[in-house]
Amino acid sequence: MVTMLYELILFAAIGFAIGGFDDLLVDLLWICRAIWRRLTIYRRHPRTTIASLPPSNDPGPIAVFIPAWNEANVIDAMLGYCTKAWDGQECQIYVGCYLNDLPSQMAVASVRDPRIRLVVVPHFGPTNKSDCLNHIWRQLKTDEMLGAPRFKCVILHDAEDVVHADELTLFSRMIDRFAMVQIPVLPFVDPKSRWIGGHYIDEFAEAHAKGLVVREAVGAAIPAAGVGCAIRRDALDWLALRHDNNPFGAESLTEDYELGLQIRSGGFKGVFVRMMGRDGTHPVAVRAHFPATLTKAVNQKSRWILGIALAGWDRLGWEGDLIESWMRLRDRRAILAAIIIVAGYVAGLIALAFWLLGWPLPQIGVGLQMLLTLNGLLLIWRLVMRASFVTASYGWREGLFAIPRALISNLVAVLAARRALSQYLRLYRAGGLTWEKTDHIFPDLNP
Repeated sequence: MVTMLYELILFAAIGFAIGGFDDLLVDLLWICRAIWRRLTIYRRHPRTTIASLPPSNDPGPIAVFIPAWNEANVIDAMLGYCTKAWDGQECQIYVGCYLNDLPSQMAVASVRDPRIRLVVVPHFGPTNKSDCLNHIWRQLKTDEMLGAPRFKCVILHDAEDVVHADELTLFSRMIDRFAMVQIPVLPFVDPKSRWIGGHYIDEFAEAHAKGLVVREAVGAAIPAAGVGCAIRRDALDWLALRHDNNPFGAESLTEDYELGLQIRSGGFKGVFVRMMGRDGTHPVAVRAHFPATLTKAVNQKSRWILGIALAGWDRLGWEGDLIESWMRLRDRRAILAAIIIVAGYVAGLIALAFWLLGWPLPQIGVGLQMLLTLNGLLLIWRLVMRASFVTASYGWREGLFAIPRALISNLVAVLAARRALSQYLRLYRAGGLTWEKTDHIFPDLNP
């Protein structure tokens, strides 16, 4: 038993060290980039805002795609908010609803605005989000053939998103230079779910202020978040040509993630843009409520892991240079990371039980002691970094909450990895997975 505990501690310590150094390298790259830009670019030029963006070279119309399955409780409020926030701005909002989802169709039809276009998917749902998006795409192409002006880009949103009033302006001007533009996603703070719902704000605050920034800086592909992203028409046309007029991965559970990687493989460039709006106080970002219960959070994240770490590996492989492979490895490490987390927690619990029972603990040599000390320092660094990013986006109180919420993040990650692996082995390979919808909430807001 003592030998088993020693091996468990050693396995977890090595795994935590590898992951810790991997994260530390990303942190250092972000710090170096931030210092360099502050000492060079921002000494000569003020930070760009919506107000200082140059006018677009091609002020053409923009299409917004919103796939919807069983969204009757939120889609009308979301569309009503969109039409007010984007009052006077040129866009066409395509909402895809399934043939057997009459309540969602009626909710869409209840919002009276000529910019809203209901697209009925001609078969029963749910299938998956990419299937719905591909039907919307084909309707857009049909509209253009029937005389509608050619759209310069497509923006992706979900039925629960709170859009930003300035995002159409940002996308229209930035899409002239880049094939894909992603803006931050900032989850709402849910006072009723400070721990489960709160862990989303920790992860998105760090990923969308550091992770995507570093990916862009090192020249890796920028994965789309599925919401708050715009794709230029030539990039979508290229994807459609490659995939039988289905630009969104027809068999994918994470079509948004794959979209960004495939665009780069075609020689197109994506960019992550964090820019202040006209008010100068808040970034142009997408806001939304995320799952507030453990079961719903695990279900949602298991789909992400299944689509990115497992099925994404099957579908996309490892094409690209060393940097791209490194980033894909980081994306796909969820299953191994969950195993290491479980090993570490189990080792800690067994060691605690040994100590409480007065049993002898394994003799730990100098090398392992140094490794454990190093892991402790890396853990402190990791928690401080996360808390700092959360503080920057949500204030110091949420920054402090982010430290103990790391335990919740680990718990959700382990449970989601277990579920994703089970689904992959039992259902994905047999084609038995469909759209596993998250119940959505739209807040009572005025633009």
